[in-house]
Amino acid sequence: MTKFIFVTGGVVSGLGKGITSASLGMLMKARGFRTTNIKIDPYINYDAGTMNPYQHGEVFVLDDGGEVDLDLGNYERFLDTSLSFDHNITTGKVYSAVIEKERKGEYLGATVQVIPHITNEIKERIRRIARDYEVVIVEIGGTAGDIESMPFLEAARQMQLEEGRENVAFVHVTYVPKLKVVGEQKTKPTQHSVKELRSLGIQPDAIVARSEEPLEESARLKISLFTNVPGEAVISAYDVEDTYEVPLLLEKEGLARYLTRRLGLPEREPELRAWREMVEKYRSLEREVEIAIVGKYVKLADSYLSIKEALKHSSVANDVKVKIRWIEAEELEKVGTKLLEGVDGIIVPGGFGARGTEGKMMAIRYAREKDIPFLGICFGFQLTVVEFARNVLGLKGAHSTEIDPQTPYPVVDLMPEQRYLDRLGGTMRLGAYPVYIKPNTLARGLYGREIVYERHRHRWEVNPDYVEKFEEAGLVFSGIAGDDARRMEILELPGHRYFIATQFHPEFKSRPMSPAPVFNGLVKAAKERRYG
Repeated sequence: MTKFIFVTGGVVSGLGKGITSASLGMLMKARGFRTTNIKIDPYINYDAGTMNPYQHGEVFVLDDGGEVDLDLGNYERFLDTSLSFDHNITTGKVYSAVIEKERKGEYLGATVQVIPHITNEIKERIRRIARDYEVVIVEIGGTAGDIESMPFLEAARQMQLEEGRENVAFVHVTYVPKLKVVGEQKTKPTQHSVKELRSLGIQPDAIVARSEEPLEESARLKISLFTNVPGEAVISAYDVEDTYEVPLLLEKEGLARYLTRRLGLPEREPELRAWREMVEKYRSLEREVEIAIVGKYVKLADSYLSIKEALKHSSVANDVKVKIRWIEAEELEKVGTKLLEGVDGIIVPGGFGARGTEGKMMAIRYAREKDIPFLGICFGFQLTVVEFARNVLGLKGAHSTEIDPQTPYPVVDLMPEQRYLDRLGGTMRLGAYPVYIKPNTLARGLYGREIVYERHRHRWEVNPDYVEKFEEAGLVFSGIAGDDARRMEILELPGHRYFIATQFHPEFKSRPMSPAPVFNGLVKAAKERRYG
């Protein structure tokens, strides 16, 4: 029988349910169980694709082209696996499917209701994924009591009844504040949150208590008493310096061990040696390089979460800690390139729309002319082409037709098949596509392979009519699409310390033990620039 662990949240959002779920998945996998994670998002959007990063953080893209919540990125990194679009269940997906079935007459004239039709659809989607696994961790987004989460919590309650209590466990993540005036940790919010959950028919088996400092024994005992959860299952998840420490903290606290027993799974020691070494190495790094990220969503660092993580992975590989200098592209337009002085590397990431484009190109030009290690990603790749066209080829007014439809030099343009689309969601070049890398190039040296599969999320492309002009002027398109030679995928500048840009998003496939090659190369070049 597949074992299910539902992770719910209480008190406030943003506590780290995603990291807790990812850590739990990783600890179960480290015990040798075939494990996967599912994320339930109660929003009515069909997927995360059309969401503003300021509201929801980055949009993470999967191999199959699914645009999903950033928590799936954490799952992939912690479990070192690739997930599918079906691993992200949203209210939009569930209701769309149910309405579609109703229109086809599949409910035989029944009145379609939340129970049983919506809850059955939710359970069916969870079970469809579960077929290939021994342990499935299902994170239910939102907070206990949210109206949007109700059908999902009800479906989870029904699953415990149908699968058997021995096959379904509930973990509730709550917040334990410490008031300065009183000086003690307060358990009342946790008590109320569990009361809310129990009113829905769910009794948590374990409570993960988030707090700034380790949970006091008196608070642990009080939580245990008032929530009917054994003391050993009240887990102290206090703040740590780095998220990769969380699995080790939860292991020390005994969460996975307790759940293994609770679900009747064979008890095994987890294989955590490599993970522990990686965490220790990152913690002990002393030398530092500073890399600027010039973007339009820098006020919310989660907008670039996978980039931050890819830099962290590259830190460990290169024995040097990366300090990020966040620079708002619009601020750069106002203040000038003095904001970039002293950095050891520059990243211009993806993004949509006109805001901040000139600032991003100022950063690209600064990196190119000052020979500062540079990495452009997606829109950053396209703007690198625009900057080169303007300032090296002398094509005044060159631009992408996304930003300036009337540009005299449309060096970045839509492919003909994209021109007349009226729907934005899911209509881009999305997911993993083959990239052919030319021999004797920087890119080939970084990847060490002729063909790689990288994840895309874009609509505009380098205009094939200009490629020859660029290459005559010294720009090298070292990667082209393996499925369509018209599409440029990687560009680089020979003779530069490190200057590369990719049409795809390399950060989405970076892992703690195997950093994305172009990020690894950037950090290596930044380290050499600073330390020789």
